[in-house]
Amino acid sequence: MNIIVCIKQVPDTTEIRINPETNTLVREGVESIINPFDLYAIEEGVRIKEEHGGKVTVISMGPPQVESALRESISLGVDEVVHLCDRAFAGADTLATAYTLARGIAKIEDYDIVLCGKQAIDGDTAQVGPGIAVQLDIPQVTYVKKIEEIGDGVIRVQRMTEEGYEIIEGDLPILLTVVKEINDPRLPSLRGKMKAKKAEITTWTASDIGVEEELIGLDGSPTQVVQIFSPPGREGGEFFQGEPTEMADQLVGALERQKVI
Repeated sequence: MNIIVCIKQVPDTTEIRINPETNTLVREGVESIINPFDLYAIEEGVRIKEEHGGKVTVISMGPPQVESALRESISLGVDEVVHLCDRAFAGADTLATAYTLARGIAKIEDYDIVLCGKQAIDGDTAQVGPGIAVQLDIPQVTYVKKIEEIGDGVIRVQRMTEEGYEIIEGDLPILLTVVKEINDPRLPSLRGKMKAKKAEITTWTASDIGVEEELIGLDGSPTQVVQIFSPPGREGGEFFQGEPTEMADQLVGALERQKVI
């Protein structure tokens, strides 16, 4: 059972900066972390390997600093890592990112399950995982909260919904995006940390994975950020003080004065 996990290194939420010229996130020199939802995907991949055998390969697209996230993945039980690193990939939107990752996965070739976190905390689009599945032409299930069974080329999972969950079966290979309810990620072991320091990281450029240049990076992104600005502060307003019942009366009075109610 060979599992590929797609991860993204994202800026720490307290360190987000924007390049005013390109309107893209500044990643170089900014403290970054593995996207939290991707940690659940890594953990689930390692658990599948422990139960069914095989190996777990993590793949990520990004600048040279992504190496630290890949080494952290190894410390968590991953077997191999692949870094898609090329300046041509910079500025990619979700479509160009999904295309690039899919080309990297296609080069790996041998896989049964592709795992992704449900979304990245810097974009919150939840589009890349499904986009990869479309590019690879394989089935997908999103918001997976539990893998019930894997066997005979078929997988059965629980897909979380607002009302509960659905039970879905799909043929392998398949792509799953997972939610945090699926497991509790482990901490790195000492042996894992030692392995991570010595691990060899496979790095592929755009030419290595055979991409079409017009489909990658900023030029290959049909959606682009035109302008970024902070909304102006709100002026005026009223503040209510006192006990809850007193503040409720004050609020009702204010709404009545403004003829809202």
